[in-house]
Amino acid sequence: MKRYISLLLLSVISIYSTTAQDLTFEEYNPTSTLVVEGEPVLKAKFPFIDIHGHQYQMADQDLTPVVAAMDTLNMKIMVNLSGRTGDYLERCVDNIKTNFPNRFVVFANIDFDGVGTEGWTERTVQQLEEDCNNGARGLKIYKSLGLRYQDAKGNRVAVDDPRLDPIWAKCGELGIPVLIHTADPKPFWDEFDADNERWLELKLRPRRKRGPNNPAPWEQLIGEQHNMFKKHPNTTFINAHMGWYANDLGALGKLLDEIPNMYVGIAAVIAELGRQPRTARKFFIKYQDRILFGKDSWKPEEFPTYFRVLESDDEYFPYHKKYHAFWAMYGMDLPDEVLKKIYYKNALRIVPGLDRSLFPN
Repeated sequence: MKRYISLLLLSVISIYSTTAQDLTFEEYNPTSTLVVEGEPVLKAKFPFIDIHGHQYQMADQDLTPVVAAMDTLNMKIMVNLSGRTGDYLERCVDNIKTNFPNRFVVFANIDFDGVGTEGWTERTVQQLEEDCNNGARGLKIYKSLGLRYQDAKGNRVAVDDPRLDPIWAKCGELGIPVLIHTADPKPFWDEFDADNERWLELKLRPRRKRGPNNPAPWEQLIGEQHNMFKKHPNTTFINAHMGWYANDLGALGKLLDEIPNMYVGIAAVIAELGRQPRTARKFFIKYQDRILFGKDSWKPEEFPTYFRVLESDDEYFPYHKKYHAFWAMYGMDLPDEVLKKIYYKNALRIVPGLDRSLFPN
């Protein structure tokens, strides 16, 4: 009997050992044994504006649960970038005015299908002006411009296509900002190998991987965006996701110096900032007037990571998505005045029609 029990135990141990050894990298997610001070920051220290929000069904949506969640976070205003255009946008604005007139604003969107057809530019500019008259407070440009859209002749529509210049000029004339997302993180264009820092993300989400020229090199796409900013110095541009330079703040600082009408939003790049807290802190203090808070996807449970990185001096705490960042986060411990600018003051300055009474001086 003793021999039987011993063999059984050895068998169980062997099975367990084999299972552990066969663990894949995707499954490996160890619990840290490091003991350090610090607690999750569940509510922002100051009221804030989310410059990069999405509510895709706002025209017909009950916003009550959204506002309830916003209140738990100390979010006073959400900028819904998914306002679309025309009748749908009007319905979004009406929903806001009827139910929560000071808690949301919408940005208009443009469908770039038809670029190059007769009268397309003029009609688009006219529609944008109508959308602003109907309550849009800005223009959101999705990454499909530069990546997907083709003109009437089947050519890729570049971000700095001169046929689009009247749109950006009209935004400057109307005094509304353009929040633009161009391309994606550069590793999506790089070799899919052991040296690619986004290997895990691309392994789990292979549709995000692009060839080096699909549909153009990353450097070309980003260069088109910067060229467009420079061509329109009287228009305010908010570069979404810190222009994909959150991992190279030195280069981003040079761009901000070179392009004074460019601001940056921190949506979806907090993991880059949380692994370089000292460098990021210096950057945020230096460029405190050019940075805006944003989150991107509406997942209230993920906001505390942003608050903790910006506000605390905590060390080595987890990010909320392993495939985005398999490293730990560190707090930047930003000064209060810098936090206020990032959370709400900068947005109040560049987005028209926001309710200033919701915020302290």
